[in-house]
Amino acid sequence: MTNELHFRTIAELAALIAARKLSPVELTQALLARIESLNPRLNAYLMITADKAIEQARQAESEIASGTYRGPLHGVPFGLKDIYATAGIRTTGHSKVCIDTVPNADATTVEKLYAAGAILTGKLATHEFAHGGPSFDLPWPPARNPWNTAHFTGGSSSGSAAAIAAGLIPAALGSDTGGSIRGPAALCGITGLKPTYGLVSRWGVHANSFTFDHAGPMTWSVEDCAILLQAIAGHDPKDPASASVPVPDYRAALTGDIRGLRIGVLRHLHEDECAVSVETLAAIEETCAVFRSLGALVEDARIAPAQLHYDIKITIAESELFAVHEHVLRTRPGDFGADFLGRVLPAVLIGGNDYVQAQRERRRVLAEMAPVYAKYDILLTASAPGPAPRLGTWRTLNFWQPGGSLTTPFNVTGGPALSQCMGFGANGLPLSLQLVGRPFDEAIVLRAGHAYEKATRWRARRPVLDAAATAPIIAPPAPVDIDGRTRDVVLNAIRRAELPLDEAQTEMVMAAAPFVLAMTARLRRKRDYIEEPANTFSLVH
Repeated sequence: MTNELHFRTIAELAALIAARKLSPVELTQALLARIESLNPRLNAYLMITADKAIEQARQAESEIASGTYRGPLHGVPFGLKDIYATAGIRTTGHSKVCIDTVPNADATTVEKLYAAGAILTGKLATHEFAHGGPSFDLPWPPARNPWNTAHFTGGSSSGSAAAIAAGLIPAALGSDTGGSIRGPAALCGITGLKPTYGLVSRWGVHANSFTFDHAGPMTWSVEDCAILLQAIAGHDPKDPASASVPVPDYRAALTGDIRGLRIGVLRHLHEDECAVSVETLAAIEETCAVFRSLGALVEDARIAPAQLHYDIKITIAESELFAVHEHVLRTRPGDFGADFLGRVLPAVLIGGNDYVQAQRERRRVLAEMAPVYAKYDILLTASAPGPAPRLGTWRTLNFWQPGGSLTTPFNVTGGPALSQCMGFGANGLPLSLQLVGRPFDEAIVLRAGHAYEKATRWRARRPVLDAAATAPIIAPPAPVDIDGRTRDVVLNAIRRAELPLDEAQTEMVMAAAPFVLAMTARLRRKRDYIEEPANTFSLVH
């Protein structure tokens, strides 16, 4: 059995452990051996916590032997994106800035997984502070895609997705601010859920954007995703955004019956507004046919344009990210990687009025979702434009250029969004579907995803790891010419922010400036005096 353990699902492992046909120690040792063997090819782990894992496995085995079984995660190994605080264990954010940071408390989600009897195998690669990358100038290299190690994993929960796809672990936690669970899940062919904002505690997780950060589960199957979500969902008074709502039995919702489910296909996103591959378009049509065959009612639907969602999210999120890291940016900007700087530094051009206008526009977009939620149980589009691109093709300036995103709209709207495999491209790399639901209706999203998964053959296919690929050489970005007025605006903004930037760092802001200024201009319009921002303060009694 040992040779097969690495590709077992949580549900399968739990059944074996509960029946005492599998030892948690045996399972943990087998996975640690696989991690030790394959991680040098994948760079999925920044730190392997082998001693702690064996200790937790022995405790789980003893408890189960004595008749104390905590549930389906008891004795099951997992990994953590390295932005989750772990008491006594280094938590770096994949950055030189926090290379020696050792928290004195666990994140709430980590506490919950320990309480469920899960076993920590280590801390996983991310992009720097879950933002920016892939980068080759950080203390650790970026994670690689197990389907082809010369290709990108997606970001920023990169190590989480790579480790699950490669069979290093059956479960991991990621985070999602604009697609950072769903993007890696898509490109690595696994399942990832961005839960409703507030359903899962963010306490103890490095902040990226207070407005848009979501913590969530990443697994191989939809059923496993439901099991992991069950363990981490729920109100947390330590998280000011935490929602006090009932948590249903997500696994029980996986009935397989989706007859009469109303599915709205957001064709405008993947056909008109975001550039996607021909293979992705064909896979979406095949997916719609599967849902129809299962009895769902499938028709076209629309939400606000992708570009509008992107403008709202970037204006708000980059302002918040800059505020989070302002002190270090002012004192030692050189400790950040170039890609992170190329994203965060241009936020000096976003003013307080731009931030408020973006929040006001977000409230309007949220109001426009009400009739969409009333008409459809599920919204459907792609999770990624196509198969994973090669490592080294990313350019930081792409982040600021117009075009929108397939995942970002659902950080803005805040409800659950599930990414799962819907086939493979001609190059053998995964293609991915995205299912979106009403806020706090994770159960129906998981039910739809599970029904689709059971009706298709994609979960039977696993990557065969190739030899280690050499890191590609990253070409320097071309210099950008901007007009004198814009250059003055940039220099004045840098001066006001008291940033000690060198010439190369200043040029990063210069390159992004035309796009940033155009973005904030798109959010300006005549508004009624009573239009409130989406983050209006309120006291709940």
